[in-house]
Amino acid sequence: MSATRAYLDFNASAPLLERARVAMLDALSMPANPSSVHTEGREARRVLEDARRHVARLAGARPEHVIFTSGATEAAAMLLTPRWKMGRSPLGFSALYVSASDHPCVLKGGRFSPSQIKTIPVRPDGLVDLVELEALLAAHDNNAGLPLVAVHVVNNETGIVQPVEDIGRLAKAHGATTVFDAVQAAGRIPVDISSGYADYIILSSHKIGGPKGAGAVVGSADLMMPEPLIHGGGQEKGHRGGTENLAAIAGFGAAAAEAFEGLGRIAALSTMRDRFEAAILKHVPDAVIHGRDVQRVANTSFFSIPGMKAETAQIAFDLGGVALSAGSACSSGRVGPSHVLQAMGQGDEASALRVSIGHATTEQDLVLFDVALAGIAKRRKNAAGTGIQAA
Repeated sequence: MSATRAYLDFNASAPLLERARVAMLDALSMPANPSSVHTEGREARRVLEDARRHVARLAGARPEHVIFTSGATEAAAMLLTPRWKMGRSPLGFSALYVSASDHPCVLKGGRFSPSQIKTIPVRPDGLVDLVELEALLAAHDNNAGLPLVAVHVVNNETGIVQPVEDIGRLAKAHGATTVFDAVQAAGRIPVDISSGYADYIILSSHKIGGPKGAGAVVGSADLMMPEPLIHGGGQEKGHRGGTENLAAIAGFGAAAAEAFEGLGRIAALSTMRDRFEAAILKHVPDAVIHGRDVQRVANTSFFSIPGMKAETAQIAFDLGGVALSAGSACSSGRVGPSHVLQAMGQGDEASALRVSIGHATTEQDLVLFDVALAGIAKRRKNAAGTGIQAA
Protein backbone atom coordinates (compact mmCIF):
# COMPACT_ATOMS: atom_id res chain seq x y z
CA MET A 1 0.00 0.00 0.00
CA SER A 2 2.73 2.45 1.03
CA ALA A 3 6.07 2.46 2.77
CA THR A 4 4.37 2.76 6.16
CA ARG A 5 1.03 1.00 5.67
CA ALA A 6 0.13 -2.52 4.53
CA TYR A 7 -3.34 -3.12 3.10
CA LEU A 8 -4.26 -6.77 3.72
CA ASP A 9 -8.05 -6.61 3.39
CA PHE A 10 -8.73 -7.54 -0.24
CA ASN A 11 -11.76 -9.66 0.70
CA ALA A 12 -13.43 -6.52 2.01
CA SER A 13 -12.48 -4.50 -1.05
CA ALA A 14 -9.57 -4.83 -3.43
CA PRO A 15 -7.64 -1.72 -4.51
CA LEU A 16 -8.82 -0.34 -7.83
CA LEU A 17 -6.85 -1.71 -10.77
CA GLU A 18 -5.27 0.83 -13.11
CA ARG A 19 -7.01 -0.88 -16.02
CA ALA A 20 -10.36 -0.40 -14.31
CA ARG A 21 -9.62 3.23 -13.46
CA VAL A 22 -8.80 4.03 -17.10
CA ALA A 23 -11.97 2.30 -18.30
CA MET A 24 -14.04 4.29 -15.81
CA LEU A 25 -12.53 7.62 -16.82
CA ASP A 26 -13.15 6.85 -20.48
CA ALA A 27 -16.78 5.99 -19.72
CA LEU A 28 -17.24 9.13 -17.63
CA SER A 29 -16.33 11.21 -20.69
CA MET A 30 -19.27 9.73 -22.62
CA PRO A 31 -22.32 12.01 -22.43
CA ALA A 32 -24.96 9.61 -23.68
CA ASN A 33 -27.39 7.15 -22.15
CA PRO A 34 -26.59 3.60 -23.34
CA SER A 35 -30.28 3.15 -24.19
CA SER A 36 -30.22 6.02 -26.71
CA VAL A 37 -30.19 5.09 -30.40
CA HIS A 38 -28.02 7.93 -31.71
CA THR A 39 -24.29 7.58 -32.37
CA GLU A 40 -23.26 8.65 -28.88
CA GLY A 41 -25.76 6.29 -27.29
CA ARG A 42 -24.56 3.39 -29.41
CA GLU A 43 -20.97 4.08 -28.34
CA ALA A 44 -22.04 3.97 -24.69
CA ARG A 45 -23.91 0.74 -25.41
CA ARG A 46 -20.75 -0.74 -26.93
CA VAL A 47 -18.84 -0.06 -23.70
CA LEU A 48 -21.64 -1.64 -21.68
CA GLU A 49 -21.74 -4.76 -23.83
CA ASP A 50 -17.95 -5.11 -23.87
CA ALA A 51 -18.07 -5.17 -20.07
CA ARG A 52 -20.87 -7.74 -20.17
CA ARG A 53 -18.73 -10.01 -22.34
CA HIS A 54 -15.77 -9.77 -19.95
CA VAL A 55 -17.93 -10.57 -16.91
CA ALA A 56 -19.57 -13.46 -18.77
CA ARG A 57 -16.18 -14.92 -19.67
CA LEU A 58 -15.05 -14.77 -16.03
CA ALA A 59 -18.17 -16.76 -15.06
CA GLY A 60 -18.17 -19.21 -17.97
CA ALA A 61 -21.50 -17.77 -19.13
CA ARG A 62 -23.09 -16.28 -22.23
CA PRO A 63 -23.11 -12.46 -22.28
CA GLU A 64 -26.89 -12.29 -22.68
CA HIS A 65 -27.23 -14.08 -19.34
CA VAL A 66 -25.44 -11.33 -17.38
CA ILE A 67 -27.58 -8.75 -15.56
CA PHE A 68 -25.77 -5.79 -14.03
CA THR A 69 -26.75 -4.61 -10.54
CA SER A 70 -25.43 -2.11 -8.00
CA GLY A 71 -23.52 -4.88 -6.20
CA ALA A 72 -23.72 -8.38 -4.79
CA THR A 73 -26.24 -7.48 -2.09
CA GLU A 74 -28.71 -6.25 -4.68
CA ALA A 75 -28.01 -9.33 -6.79
CA ALA A 76 -28.82 -11.56 -3.81
CA ALA A 77 -32.00 -9.61 -3.06
CA MET A 78 -33.04 -10.01 -6.67
CA LEU A 79 -32.52 -13.77 -6.77
CA LEU A 80 -33.71 -14.68 -3.29
CA THR A 81 -37.43 -14.31 -3.80
CA PRO A 82 -40.34 -16.79 -3.74
CA ARG A 83 -41.77 -15.26 -6.93
CA TRP A 84 -40.28 -16.28 -10.25
CA LYS A 85 -41.49 -16.84 -13.79
CA MET A 86 -40.89 -19.66 -16.24
CA GLY A 87 -41.28 -17.77 -19.47
CA ARG A 88 -44.58 -15.97 -18.89
CA SER A 89 -45.92 -18.45 -16.33
CA PRO A 90 -45.60 -17.78 -12.57
CA LEU A 91 -43.31 -20.07 -10.61
CA GLY A 92 -43.23 -20.25 -6.82
CA PHE A 93 -40.55 -21.24 -4.31
CA SER A 94 -41.80 -22.16 -0.85
CA ALA A 95 -38.46 -22.43 0.97
CA LEU A 96 -34.94 -21.06 0.77
CA TYR A 97 -32.05 -23.22 1.99
CA VAL A 98 -28.90 -21.32 3.01
CA SER A 99 -25.75 -22.46 4.80
CA ALA A 100 -25.10 -21.34 8.37
CA SER A 101 -21.80 -19.74 7.31
CA ASP A 102 -23.12 -17.74 4.36
CA HIS A 103 -22.61 -14.01 3.91
CA PRO A 104 -25.33 -11.93 5.63
CA CYS A 105 -26.83 -10.84 2.31
CA VAL A 106 -27.68 -14.49 1.65
CA LEU A 107 -28.35 -15.57 5.25
CA LYS A 108 -31.06 -12.94 5.64
CA GLY A 109 -32.96 -14.50 2.78
CA GLY A 110 -33.72 -11.57 0.51
CA ARG A 111 -37.49 -11.41 -0.11
CA PHE A 112 -38.31 -14.70 1.62
CA SER A 113 -40.10 -14.46 4.96
CA PRO A 114 -38.15 -15.72 7.99
CA SER A 115 -40.43 -18.77 8.26
CA GLN A 116 -39.42 -19.82 4.73
CA ILE A 117 -35.66 -19.75 5.38
CA LYS A 118 -34.03 -23.06 6.33
CA THR A 119 -30.44 -23.22 7.56
CA ILE A 120 -28.06 -25.90 6.35
CA PRO A 121 -25.48 -26.74 9.05
CA VAL A 122 -21.78 -26.74 8.29
CA ARG A 123 -19.28 -29.26 9.60
CA PRO A 124 -16.49 -28.36 12.03
CA ASP A 125 -14.14 -28.03 9.05
CA GLY A 126 -16.39 -25.35 7.54
CA LEU A 127 -17.83 -27.38 4.69
CA VAL A 128 -21.57 -27.59 4.11
CA ASP A 129 -22.98 -30.76 5.66
CA LEU A 130 -24.24 -32.64 2.61
CA VAL A 131 -25.99 -35.27 4.72
CA GLU A 132 -28.03 -32.56 6.47
CA LEU A 133 -28.73 -30.81 3.17
CA GLU A 134 -30.07 -34.02 1.68
CA ALA A 135 -32.27 -34.59 4.73
CA LEU A 136 -33.66 -31.06 4.50
CA LEU A 137 -34.42 -31.39 0.80
CA ALA A 138 -35.91 -34.86 1.22
CA ALA A 139 -38.34 -33.39 3.76
CA HIS A 140 -39.29 -30.50 1.48
CA ASP A 141 -42.97 -30.41 0.46
CA ASN A 142 -42.93 -29.88 -3.30
CA ASN A 143 -46.71 -29.49 -3.30
CA ALA A 144 -46.27 -26.19 -1.47
CA GLY A 145 -43.66 -24.88 -3.89
CA LEU A 146 -40.17 -25.53 -5.16
CA PRO A 147 -36.95 -25.43 -3.10
CA LEU A 148 -34.30 -22.78 -3.72
CA VAL A 149 -30.74 -23.50 -2.50
CA ALA A 150 -28.33 -20.57 -2.07
CA VAL A 151 -24.76 -21.21 -0.87
CA HIS A 152 -21.42 -19.41 -1.17
CA VAL A 153 -18.66 -20.89 -3.33
CA VAL A 154 -15.89 -19.44 -1.11
CA ASN A 155 -16.39 -18.28 2.44
CA ASN A 156 -15.52 -14.60 2.80
CA GLU A 157 -13.93 -15.05 6.26
CA THR A 158 -12.11 -18.39 6.12
CA GLY A 159 -11.49 -18.67 2.38
CA ILE A 160 -12.83 -22.24 2.49
CA VAL A 161 -13.97 -23.55 -0.88
CA GLN A 162 -17.30 -25.37 -0.75
CA PRO A 163 -17.94 -28.61 -2.69
CA VAL A 164 -20.19 -26.75 -5.10
CA GLU A 165 -20.53 -29.52 -7.66
CA ASP A 166 -21.70 -31.95 -4.96
CA ILE A 167 -24.08 -29.35 -3.53
CA GLY A 168 -25.47 -28.56 -6.98
CA ARG A 169 -25.86 -32.19 -7.95
CA LEU A 170 -27.65 -33.00 -4.69
CA ALA A 171 -29.92 -29.97 -4.96
CA LYS A 172 -30.92 -30.74 -8.52
CA ALA A 173 -31.66 -34.38 -7.62
CA HIS A 174 -34.38 -32.95 -5.35
CA GLY A 175 -35.72 -30.52 -7.92
CA ALA A 176 -34.09 -27.42 -6.40
CA THR A 177 -32.89 -24.34 -8.23
CA THR A 178 -29.39 -23.27 -7.19
CA VAL A 179 -27.86 -19.86 -6.53
CA PHE A 180 -24.16 -19.65 -5.72
CA ASP A 181 -22.49 -16.59 -4.23
CA ALA A 182 -19.22 -16.48 -6.18
CA VAL A 183 -18.13 -13.07 -4.89
CA GLN A 184 -14.98 -14.37 -3.16
CA ALA A 185 -14.35 -17.06 -5.78
CA ALA A 186 -14.15 -15.00 -8.95
CA GLY A 187 -10.55 -14.36 -9.94
CA ARG A 188 -9.25 -16.72 -7.25
CA ILE A 189 -10.46 -20.05 -8.58
CA PRO A 190 -12.06 -20.88 -11.93
CA VAL A 191 -15.81 -20.18 -11.96
CA ASP A 192 -17.78 -21.91 -14.70
CA ILE A 193 -21.55 -21.80 -14.61
CA SER A 194 -21.69 -23.91 -17.77
CA SER A 195 -20.47 -26.95 -15.80
CA GLY A 196 -24.03 -27.41 -14.54
CA TYR A 197 -23.86 -27.11 -10.75
CA ALA A 198 -25.34 -23.60 -10.64
CA ASP A 199 -28.43 -22.03 -12.15
CA TYR A 200 -27.33 -18.55 -11.06
CA ILE A 201 -24.23 -17.00 -9.56
CA ILE A 202 -23.58 -13.65 -7.91
CA LEU A 203 -20.53 -11.48 -8.62
CA SER A 204 -19.16 -8.22 -7.20
CA SER A 205 -16.91 -5.69 -8.92
CA HIS A 206 -14.92 -4.32 -6.01
CA LYS A 207 -13.75 -7.73 -4.79
CA ILE A 208 -11.71 -8.20 -7.98
CA GLY A 209 -10.21 -4.73 -8.34
CA GLY A 210 -13.15 -2.97 -9.96
CA PRO A 211 -15.09 -0.05 -8.49
CA LYS A 212 -17.62 -0.27 -5.69
CA GLY A 213 -21.23 -0.01 -6.81
CA ALA A 214 -21.36 -2.69 -9.49
CA GLY A 215 -22.24 -6.37 -9.39
CA ALA A 216 -23.98 -8.97 -11.47
CA VAL A 217 -26.49 -11.78 -11.57
CA VAL A 218 -25.24 -14.42 -14.00
CA GLY A 219 -27.55 -17.17 -15.19
CA SER A 220 -26.99 -20.46 -16.97
CA ALA A 221 -30.09 -19.58 -19.03
CA ASP A 222 -32.78 -16.92 -18.99
CA LEU A 223 -36.04 -18.84 -19.39
CA MET A 224 -36.61 -18.94 -15.62
CA MET A 225 -36.10 -15.57 -13.93
CA PRO A 226 -37.01 -13.95 -10.58
CA GLU A 227 -39.53 -11.18 -10.28
CA PRO A 228 -37.53 -7.95 -10.73
CA LEU A 229 -36.43 -6.20 -7.59
CA ILE A 230 -36.32 -2.85 -9.40
CA HIS A 231 -38.97 -2.08 -12.01
CA GLY A 232 -38.41 0.75 -14.43
CA GLY A 233 -37.76 1.50 -18.05
CA GLY A 234 -36.92 -2.00 -19.19
CA GLN A 235 -33.14 -1.86 -18.94
CA GLU A 236 -31.24 -5.18 -18.63
CA LYS A 237 -34.00 -6.86 -20.66
CA GLY A 238 -36.54 -5.80 -18.08
CA HIS A 239 -34.83 -7.65 -15.23
CA ARG A 240 -33.33 -4.56 -13.54
CA GLY A 241 -34.78 -1.14 -14.19
CA GLY A 242 -32.80 2.10 -14.13
CA THR A 243 -30.14 3.66 -16.33
CA GLU A 244 -27.01 1.57 -16.08
CA ASN A 245 -24.03 2.95 -14.12
CA LEU A 246 -21.81 2.99 -17.18
CA ALA A 247 -18.57 4.08 -15.50
CA ALA A 248 -18.83 1.47 -12.73
CA ILE A 249 -19.81 -1.25 -15.18
CA ALA A 250 -16.92 -0.35 -17.49
CA GLY A 251 -14.53 -0.63 -14.54
CA PHE A 252 -16.14 -3.93 -13.55
CA GLY A 253 -15.63 -5.29 -17.06
CA ALA A 254 -11.97 -4.25 -17.10
CA ALA A 255 -11.40 -5.86 -13.69
CA ALA A 256 -13.16 -9.04 -14.84
CA ALA A 257 -10.90 -9.21 -17.88
CA GLU A 258 -7.80 -8.88 -15.71
CA ALA A 259 -9.13 -11.38 -13.16
CA PHE A 260 -9.68 -13.96 -15.88
CA GLU A 261 -6.23 -13.39 -17.35
CA GLY A 262 -4.64 -13.57 -13.89
CA LEU A 263 -5.98 -16.98 -12.87
CA GLY A 264 -2.64 -18.50 -13.84
CA ARG A 265 -0.85 -16.38 -11.26
CA ILE A 266 -2.74 -17.74 -8.25
CA ALA A 267 0.17 -19.98 -7.19
CA ALA A 268 2.23 -16.90 -6.33
CA LEU A 269 -0.52 -15.69 -3.99
CA SER A 270 -0.62 -19.09 -2.32
CA THR A 271 3.12 -18.89 -1.64
CA MET A 272 2.76 -15.44 -0.09
CA ARG A 273 -0.25 -16.56 1.99
CA ASP A 274 1.84 -19.43 3.33
CA ARG A 275 4.55 -16.95 4.32
CA PHE A 276 2.04 -14.85 6.24
CA GLU A 277 0.89 -17.99 8.06
CA ALA A 278 4.48 -18.97 8.82
CA ALA A 279 4.94 -15.54 10.41
CA ILE A 280 1.79 -16.06 12.48
CA LEU A 281 2.97 -19.38 13.86
CA LYS A 282 6.50 -18.05 14.43
CA HIS A 283 5.29 -15.26 16.70
CA VAL A 284 2.19 -16.99 18.11
CA PRO A 285 2.86 -20.76 18.12
CA ASP A 286 -0.55 -21.48 19.66
CA ALA A 287 -2.44 -19.49 17.04
CA VAL A 288 -5.30 -21.32 15.30
CA ILE A 289 -5.48 -21.01 11.51
CA HIS A 290 -9.01 -21.90 10.52
CA GLY A 291 -9.69 -24.06 7.47
CA ARG A 292 -6.13 -25.33 6.97
CA ASP A 293 -7.30 -28.93 6.60
CA VAL A 294 -9.62 -28.29 3.65
CA GLN A 295 -9.31 -26.50 0.33
CA ARG A 296 -9.02 -22.72 0.62
CA VAL A 297 -8.50 -19.94 -1.88
CA ALA A 298 -4.89 -18.83 -2.15
CA ASN A 299 -5.31 -15.30 -0.87
CA THR A 300 -7.04 -15.76 2.52
CA SER A 301 -5.93 -16.66 6.03
CA PHE A 302 -8.30 -16.55 9.03
CA PHE A 303 -6.60 -16.98 12.39
CA SER A 304 -7.30 -16.66 16.12
CA ILE A 305 -4.87 -15.63 18.85
CA PRO A 306 -5.91 -17.49 22.03
CA GLY A 307 -6.78 -15.17 24.88
CA MET A 308 -7.00 -12.07 22.69
CA LYS A 309 -10.17 -10.61 21.23
CA ALA A 310 -10.04 -10.05 17.50
CA GLU A 311 -11.10 -6.43 17.97
CA THR A 312 -8.16 -5.80 20.30
CA ALA A 313 -5.71 -7.39 17.86
CA GLN A 314 -7.21 -5.57 14.88
CA ILE A 315 -6.72 -2.20 16.58
CA ALA A 316 -3.14 -3.15 17.47
CA PHE A 317 -2.41 -4.11 13.87
CA ASP A 318 -3.93 -0.86 12.63
CA LEU A 319 -1.76 1.16 14.99
CA GLY A 320 1.18 -0.86 13.68
CA GLY A 321 0.41 0.16 10.11
CA VAL A 322 -1.45 -2.96 8.98
CA ALA A 323 -5.04 -2.92 7.70
CA LEU A 324 -6.72 -6.29 8.10
CA SER A 325 -10.16 -7.46 9.10
CA ALA A 326 -11.91 -9.21 11.96
CA GLY A 327 -14.31 -11.10 9.70
CA SER A 328 -16.83 -9.57 7.29
CA ALA A 329 -16.68 -5.85 6.55
CA CYS A 330 -20.45 -5.70 6.03
CA SER A 331 -21.64 -4.90 9.54
CA SER A 332 -21.40 -1.09 9.57
CA GLY A 333 -18.01 -1.17 11.29
CA ARG A 334 -19.10 -3.46 14.11
CA VAL A 335 -16.61 -6.07 15.27
CA GLY A 336 -17.74 -9.07 17.29
CA PRO A 337 -18.01 -12.84 17.33
CA SER A 338 -17.77 -14.57 13.96
CA HIS A 339 -21.00 -16.27 12.89
CA VAL A 340 -18.84 -18.41 10.59
CA LEU A 341 -16.82 -19.78 13.52
CA GLN A 342 -20.01 -20.20 15.52
CA ALA A 343 -21.44 -22.27 12.67
CA MET A 344 -18.27 -24.39 12.74
CA GLY A 345 -18.84 -25.09 16.45
CA GLN A 346 -16.04 -22.84 17.73
CA GLY A 347 -18.24 -21.22 20.41
CA ASP A 348 -20.58 -18.26 20.62
CA GLU A 349 -17.79 -15.79 21.34
CA ALA A 350 -15.27 -17.08 18.80
CA SER A 351 -13.52 -14.43 16.74
CA ALA A 352 -10.57 -14.25 14.41
CA LEU A 353 -8.50 -12.00 12.17
CA ARG A 354 -8.49 -12.19 8.40
CA VAL A 355 -5.50 -11.52 6.19
CA SER A 356 -6.58 -11.30 2.55
CA ILE A 357 -4.11 -10.37 -0.16
CA GLY A 358 -4.06 -9.75 -3.89
CA HIS A 359 -2.45 -8.15 -6.91
CA ALA A 360 -1.01 -5.17 -5.00
CA THR A 361 0.46 -7.08 -2.04
CA THR A 362 4.23 -6.62 -1.71
CA GLU A 363 7.20 -7.93 0.24
CA GLN A 364 7.09 -4.72 2.28
CA ASP A 365 3.55 -5.59 3.34
CA LEU A 366 4.81 -8.89 4.70
CA VAL A 367 7.57 -7.10 6.61
CA LEU A 368 5.11 -4.64 8.17
CA PHE A 369 2.80 -7.50 9.14
CA ASP A 370 5.69 -9.42 10.71
CA VAL A 371 6.84 -6.39 12.74
CA ALA A 372 3.32 -5.57 13.93
CA LEU A 373 2.60 -9.16 14.92
CA ALA A 374 5.91 -9.41 16.77
CA GLY A 375 4.90 -6.40 18.86
CA ILE A 376 1.47 -7.87 19.59
CA ALA A 377 3.02 -11.21 20.58
CA LYS A 378 5.47 -9.48 22.90
CA ARG A 379 2.72 -7.52 24.64
CA ARG A 380 0.64 -10.69 24.91
CA LYS A 381 3.56 -12.52 26.53
CA ASN A 382 4.19 -9.67 28.98
CA ALA A 383 0.49 -9.55 29.88
CA ALA A 384 0.50 -13.28 30.52
CA GLY A 385 3.52 -12.89 32.79
CA THR A 386 1.70 -10.36 34.94
CA GLY A 387 -1.54 -12.32 34.96
CA ILE A 388 -3.37 -9.61 32.98
CA GLN A 389 -5.68 -10.89 30.24
CA ALA A 390 -4.63 -9.82 26.74
CA ALA A 391 -8.26 -9.21 25.82
